Amino acid sequence: MKDYQSLANDYIAQLSSLYGATESKSLFLMVYSFLTQKKALQFSLTSNDRVDEPIVLQFASILNELKTGKPIQHILGEADFFGFRFKVNEHTLIPRPETEELVDWIINDQQHSGPITILDIGTGSGCIALSLAKHLPQALVYAIDISAEALAVARENAARLAADVRFMQADILEWEYILQTDQRFDIIVSNPPYITPKEQDAMHSNVLRFEPHSALFVEEHAPLLFYDAISSLGKHHLHPSGTLYFEINQYLGVETKALLHKKGYAQLQLRQDLHGADRMLKGKLFV
Repeated sequence: MKDYQSLANDYIAQLSSLYGATESKSLFLMVYSFLTQKKALQFSLTSNDRVDEPIVLQFASILNELKTGKPIQHILGEADFFGFRFKVNEHTLIPRPETEELVDWIINDQQHSGPITILDIGTGSGCIALSLAKHLPQALVYAIDISAEALAVARENAARLAADVRFMQADILEWEYILQTDQRFDIIVSNPPYITPKEQDAMHSNVLRFEPHSALFVEEHAPLLFYDAISSLGKHHLHPSGTLYFEINQYLGVETKALLHKKGYAQLQLRQDLHGADRMLKGKLFV
């Protein structure tokens, strides 16, 4: 019968060529927490405990899936984001720490505001909209996605978190037909597709193989397609002095900022993520 330390050694030995030793250990600890419902910090206290055969088989099954490059979040069916646990699957992007920084920016800006309305465009799992709804109880939050499958996941996450978000299926590139003419928002936020084909060579294969390409990639000739459409929507559907927040392509920060300036947005702020990459952009609409 195996113990947890030998299981950890199996993960590190069999996954290091794909992920490296440090990340392989992290993957084991995520599986450990998921299967035992114990925190990863408790691993050292129980590493010599014998493991029942059914649990050993579960560790082995997950290890086999990890060896294919499938993301751990898709294998376990969940991902942590901003202190909450979200259901994810092949129809949704796996929430990233950089997006947590965007959510944190909005919350810090708005936590002392009065009642506000928020629109999240390209909501996916609902991680942005639901995190904002939980942390800004004064906000009425709407969320749009083109994918019915992604919205099904977002609605399930809303139920699990007991968060009130109004979801809508729509193609944001046809924004003129989505909202009522007089519908206005105080905040529009989006993490739209922004990765160009030439950037794919630098991406991990598990992203390319297992995450929805429609939520990731844009054509090389139109890298700012969604920023153009959403900023146009904002001109018609933001309140005066309303705010637009974007997650952006780190290589196109200057260009995206110039686009918003041309569209008439002011007080533009380009912000770097924890890795020093241009990652977030904020602009206010004055009409």
